[in-house]
Amino acid sequence: MKKSILVAVIAAASVPAFAQSTVTLYGLIDEGFDYTNNVKGSKVYELQSGYAQGSRWGLKGTEDLGGGLKAVFQIESGFDVNNGKLAQGGLGFGRQAYVGLANDQFGTVTLGRQYDSLVDYLAQTTANGNWGGYLFSHPYDNDNTDNTFRVNNTVKYTSPSFAGLQFGGTYSFSNDTNFANNRQYSVGAQYATGGLLVAAAYLQANNPSATAGGAINNGGDENFVAKRLRVFGAGINYTFGSATLGFAYTNTNVDQPLSSGYVGAITPVGGATLSSLRFNNFEVNGKYQFTPAFYVGAAYTYTRTSFNATSGKLHPIFQSAGLMADYNLSKRTDVYVQGGYQHASGDKTGTVLDVAYVPGADAVSSTSNQFVLRAAIRHKF
Repeated sequence: MKKSILVAVIAAASVPAFAQSTVTLYGLIDEGFDYTNNVKGSKVYELQSGYAQGSRWGLKGTEDLGGGLKAVFQIESGFDVNNGKLAQGGLGFGRQAYVGLANDQFGTVTLGRQYDSLVDYLAQTTANGNWGGYLFSHPYDNDNTDNTFRVNNTVKYTSPSFAGLQFGGTYSFSNDTNFANNRQYSVGAQYATGGLLVAAAYLQANNPSATAGGAINNGGDENFVAKRLRVFGAGINYTFGSATLGFAYTNTNVDQPLSSGYVGAITPVGGATLSSLRFNNFEVNGKYQFTPAFYVGAAYTYTRTSFNATSGKLHPIFQSAGLMADYNLSKRTDVYVQGGYQHASGDKTGTVLDVAYVPGADAVSSTSNQFVLRAAIRHKF
């Protein structure tokens, strides 16, 4: 007996002491029924996955390295509930995949496929980037506040919170012999105190989606293929009692655009050349929490577009509106109903911009109006 105890003690003493570490498996499934009143002239009824939030599963973890330093990682895969296919253009971990070091005093540095500063800071002041999701996106998600694309080959810094102020930035390598070909960089900040949230961000991508191995993918994960994409904006949310009101402004400039990941080629008629597209998005949004389990939210966005071609400058206008009601059946399961509407007006360009398109619809409308209605269930684990 004494010999057995001695052997056990020796064996325990020989095991190396590991730092404390944690790994968490998590996920979300968002599945529902969609009705679209006009898709190229026809009504469409369908089951669709991941609108209020993208369906996903992932692993994240930390290891305490001592002295206030931690190793961190996260891998996250998006998928379609209806057919089991991977999202984000078929990438295995298309939503996020990174590893890095974190320190409570100095901040966090991570490396890999990640979100840019528009998503990290500014998107939270918009309806689509906060509680509404896909159907509430600005036209073609031109400002990426609904994170249409993530950024590859990325070094990200995130500061600690200094009395409510937090800031950070990203740099995404092109991984190309041409250093600037399909690279990206962004910066952003937000300040939160009490019920107030103020945020601002800037992003620039050179030749976005021009290469397969660069900062922004070129296969089902881009908002524009162009020579250059620049986005800046600011927003504010204020919560008082059960109500939250918000305003966001974003300005997107797309130089020499070739196509949109949502609606395909944007080609002027008559042999004209499109030199740039500029989107000015003005959004007001609000949410009211009637009970801890039930809220209603609404948003309206006015988008003035500058269509700059060799034939002249035109100004298409888009007005987008959304309404959503959400009820929690439990802490992890909720049901929701939401609708998105868009009206296209202003100057006619002779391109796909002349008709309405609600992000999330199968394709463009045949007219200047389009409406999408969705009823869904969402479960988190």
